[in-house]
Amino acid sequence: MEQTVTEVLTAATDSVTLINAVNGGSHDVTGMTQAKINEMVQRNVDHLELILEYTEPNVAGDSSDKSSYTDAIATGKAYIAAN
Repeated sequence: MEQTVTEVLTAATDSVTLINAVNGGSHDVTGMTQAKINEMVQRNVDHLELILEYTEPNVAGDSSDKSSYTDAIATGKAYIAAN
């Protein structure tokens, strides 16, 4: 069974939540080096960028609001650049 755009975006929300939590300091990163934290954030940024390019289902062409995803991508990139 193929996923719908809504299902794909709902699943991608986990990456948004993680990026925002790391940036806001509320994600537990105990025992992680900054390099490992940055790798984790980058994986989630990469995941979101990939999701937004999907054409099956057509996430890329869908008109739904994707600002939380694009905002999280920008936040993640800024976090990595600063750390």
